[in-house]
Amino acid sequence: MRLSHIYQLGIKELWGLWRDPILLILIVYSFTLSVYTGSTAMPETLNRAAVAIVDEDRSPVSTRISTAFYPPYFVPPQMITPAEMDRRMDQGLDTFALDIPPNFQTDLLAGRSPTIQLNVDATRMSQAFSGNGYIQQIVTGEVAGFLDRHRSEQKLPVDLVLRARFNAELNKGWFGAVMNVITNITILSIVLTGAALIREREHGTVEHLLVMPVTPFEIMVSKVWSMGLVVLLASAVSLIFVVKGVLAVPVQGSLALFLLATALQLFATTSMGILLATIAGSMPQFGLLLMLVLLPLQALSGGMTPRESMPEIIQTIMLAAPNTHFVILAQAVLFRDAGLDVVWPQLLALLVIGAILFAFAMRRFRAFLK
Repeated sequence: MRLSHIYQLGIKELWGLWRDPILLILIVYSFTLSVYTGSTAMPETLNRAAVAIVDEDRSPVSTRISTAFYPPYFVPPQMITPAEMDRRMDQGLDTFALDIPPNFQTDLLAGRSPTIQLNVDATRMSQAFSGNGYIQQIVTGEVAGFLDRHRSEQKLPVDLVLRARFNAELNKGWFGAVMNVITNITILSIVLTGAALIREREHGTVEHLLVMPVTPFEIMVSKVWSMGLVVLLASAVSLIFVVKGVLAVPVQGSLALFLLATALQLFATTSMGILLATIAGSMPQFGLLLMLVLLPLQALSGGMTPRESMPEIIQTIMLAAPNTHFVILAQAVLFRDAGLDVVWPQLLALLVIGAILFAFAMRRFRAFLK
């Protein structure tokens, strides 16, 4: 092995990437606009839900309920007729449709228990799940305030004092921004290395490499370090200028420790990209393999759903994936200011998994060049 060969071959990969405008646009988009929109445009809680109200009572209490819906949880409600309710929900215009029946206030004052109909568009899962609880609390609170002639807080026998750590404002964008950077690191590293190898085969330059005085190890390491370096620099720029700068997310931990972990993650994922590229016969097949690999990696690594919420067998299986350890480490460092003494097991796991993936990819790559 000669380091000069690895260096020159890596520079060749960087020039090949520079001449591919589509991949360059993908890199820039993934670490800028994708991070921004993923943080601001994908709420995890109820946010500006569309609600319509059918007020068949036209009483002070129904008016009180109608005026209790306001941002940020709801947009100002649309007052509609009973005939419009089903049509608007079929068209997807309203997520919630509240129907206040005639004589609602009269029945309340008479001590009866009137009912209010709430129609929910359950195709909007994230809003439908939490929204109906919000609406029930709003209606119950307004009705209780009307009957008591004043607003009063229910006194509980136990006072629960909440202290939110690491995200005192409970800002969902803070979590979304960092997790989008983590996700894009994995996706881009696999895509870039796999595309670089398949591009060599489609352009016929693999044969040129075979007649040069270079070894398969040197060729593979050059692709790993060059594509890994691109993603590492892009992720650092994204964290500093997009996450901390534009989105104003207070990253707590050591950026240097996170980048060290990122380098180990890239060692594993770039090796995985080469492994997939040696299995795939063409770029379309590589894309199909990516779907089979990336979806489980992202969905089951703990970035979307806490690992503790998954079946135990899934938690055990996913310990073999580098993403699982990288997500645990990244959250600990960037959110909780964890140090090396806390995250060294994840660093060691990334190193071991990366070495195993590199060995498998190297074996496949040698057979690929024959």
